[in-house]
Amino acid sequence: MKIVFMGTPDFSVPVLDALVEAGHEILAVYSQPPRPAGRGKKDRPSPVQARAEALGLQVRYPVSLKGDAEQAEFAALDADVAVVVAYGLLLPQAVLDAPTHGCLNIHASLLPRWRGAAPIHRAIMAGDTETGVCIMQMEAGLDTGPVLMRQVTSIGAEETTAQLHDHLSQIGATAIVDALANLSTLKPVPQQDNGVTYASKIDKAEAKIDWSLPAVEIDRKIRGLSPFPGAWTEIEGQRIKLLGSRLVEGEGQPGTLLDDTLTVACGTGAVQLLRLQRAGKGAQDAEVFVRGFALKAGHIIS
Repeated sequence: MKIVFMGTPDFSVPVLDALVEAGHEILAVYSQPPRPAGRGKKDRPSPVQARAEALGLQVRYPVSLKGDAEQAEFAALDADVAVVVAYGLLLPQAVLDAPTHGCLNIHASLLPRWRGAAPIHRAIMAGDTETGVCIMQMEAGLDTGPVLMRQVTSIGAEETTAQLHDHLSQIGATAIVDALANLSTLKPVPQQDNGVTYASKIDKAEAKIDWSLPAVEIDRKIRGLSPFPGAWTEIEGQRIKLLGSRLVEGEGQPGTLLDDTLTVACGTGAVQLLRLQRAGKGAQDAEVFVRGFALKAGHIIS
């Protein structure tokens, strides 16, 4: 098929690769414009732009698709279909209607649950035991279109957003290839009105750990915000990111270390911290991290 691909972050890259490997003709790749990054604040292309250029594909990165000129350029591609995954720009109706088979979106949740910006984070933070990927026919509403295909997967008890992100990206890459191969026989299923939830964008203000909360909530927050923005606490006056945890047995004053292996008492229950990161340093497993601190049972962190 003749495809326009629209995506921006790392999540989208395996999908682009899968479409190329399946033999589809990629007419153009649309991505967010390069952004300042790094110490020098030089413009850096998105992961999708970098991968597309490495593949020798035409890349476009308009600031908006609302203008007549941008919409005419898109329509002139005469695509069979557009594949959209974490693109980050609103698609006007003229763009949605331009390809012969419209625009298909790969969404990382089991719609209508977790429509919106941060479905992977929110699924873990809410304690969902399963999630998945939906191939959706796009329409003007926010993730409201009918679903052509869905793939379900479980969420592990210690799984982080980073791990689930990579898993769902691969599921999405496989699913879209299957969907395109069977597009003529797939029947769009309208989303149900009940069960709708919205995955609002992650706010950094959410990341501070309140140890008086139940352990189950703290564990979900640590895993759900890993690696970005990273839940955090203070240890010995230093702000420390918490990137991995598990639920364990234990009780005590909230914030108290219950042993020498970073088991922390919560409002009810306890969590064991598995992976941490000091400011300006790389992430470390707990057994390595504790070598830099004289932390013993009874120590209180905040």
